[in-house]
Amino acid sequence: MKTTKAVRTPGGLSVRLDPRTVVVVALLVVAVLAASVVLIGTGDFPIPAMDVLRTLAGHGNAGQEFIINDLRLPRVLVGLLVGGALGLSGALFQSISRNPLGSPDVLGLGQGATAGALVMIVIVGGSAAEVALGALVGGLVTGVAIYLLAWKRGVHGYRLVLVGIGASAFVTAVNGYLLTKADFVDAARATVWMTGSLNGRDWTQVWPLLIMFVVIAPLVAWYGRPLRMLEMGDDAAGALGVPVERTRLLLLAASVVLTAAATAAAGPVTFVALTAPQIARRLTRSPGPNLLASTALGATLLIVADLASQRAFGADQLPVGVVTGVVGGVYLLWLLVTERKAGRI
Repeated sequence: MKTTKAVRTPGGLSVRLDPRTVVVVALLVVAVLAASVVLIGTGDFPIPAMDVLRTLAGHGNAGQEFIINDLRLPRVLVGLLVGGALGLSGALFQSISRNPLGSPDVLGLGQGATAGALVMIVIVGGSAAEVALGALVGGLVTGVAIYLLAWKRGVHGYRLVLVGIGASAFVTAVNGYLLTKADFVDAARATVWMTGSLNGRDWTQVWPLLIMFVVIAPLVAWYGRPLRMLEMGDDAAGALGVPVERTRLLLLAASVVLTAAATAAAGPVTFVALTAPQIARRLTRSPGPNLLASTALGATLLIVADLASQRAFGADQLPVGVVTGVVGGVYLLWLLVTERKAGRI
């Protein structure tokens, strides 16, 4: 039988802690930090892990400080933030929809962000910053459209998923049309962006993501208890005093912003948002949204995938989105078979 502990904070807020979840999150944090150190040392100029740690502490030579602090550390931080944002967003979507397929990948938010980026690349011919802004706007507009189309005296899980799948198909067709209208150079640039990659990321991508996380993560954590009640159904949550639609709208908005910001920073990195919450739930064996574990696992998956792509194919040869797409596609097939055998689909 699972045991949980209630901890009361100095402000009087009671927090429920599951010992297994705490251990899993701690191990994931250690794993992702270790993988990050190895990833920072990986590249055309390899740097031993101890030298990486020494340089991060401010005791490296000038060459190592330039390579690590200016070139590789921002890339790893973007990977951590993007992976964490996608993992958290996936956990929110799956809890709100009460469906393991309710992730930004399936609901079309990534495709919407891609459409915004393609408009900036193909039609406007914008800079990298303008492409990122277009992706952010595209993701937000798609999220609003899905919510409005799914609204019928409230937004319910399966209707949200079905509308999202339809929106995904529509936006994918729009993206294909935009690519056919692009010239060779713009089409090549768009294709590279659409694979999802951490190549060339610098501090200009780190700070917006970090600010977004600092604002949204505490807000989502504050609504963790109402979100857990929403998983029991709207009637039960309403009877327990949860403002159902307001809570759902706020958390959906937070998850859309997380997905759009992550896509704007690194392109559409697929399947992290789908797989991280499911694996986190299996590792913790805990009901509920598992927000912290999903965030840590999302960051771990993305960093390990980037490390694997660099070690297997060399730096800058295989974008991380290709690795996550292959792994996530296999996981999605396994999930569909499992859900079908269980009679849930």
